[in-house]
Amino acid sequence: MKKVEAIIKPFTIDAVKAELELAGVTGITTYEVRGFGRQKGRTELYRGSEYIVDFKPKLQLEVIVRDEQTDAVVDAIQRKAWTGRIGDGKIYVSEVFEVI
Repeated sequence: MKKVEAIIKPFTIDAVKAELELAGVTGITTYEVRGFGRQKGRTELYRGSEYIVDFKPKLQLEVIVRDEQTDAVVDAIQRKAWTGRIGDGKIYVSEVFEVI
């Protein structure tokens, strides 16, 4: 079995979820996370003071699938989460040795 983890932009979750259902995924887990990469931060003004917002809001989703489903799941996430802009996120695939 494999665990597929993806960090995606929050507004793409509905399309990703629908595509995963079509790929035969029966359940996903999501987390609200924050992070930054090449996107870096931006400067904002609050009560007359400038401050830098380093961390961008993202969603992390986890899916545990059979080995033969892995490519279809990764493709589904890529198709629906990709916007072509910096900050689209990452997809990680790791081995799952036991599920209880």
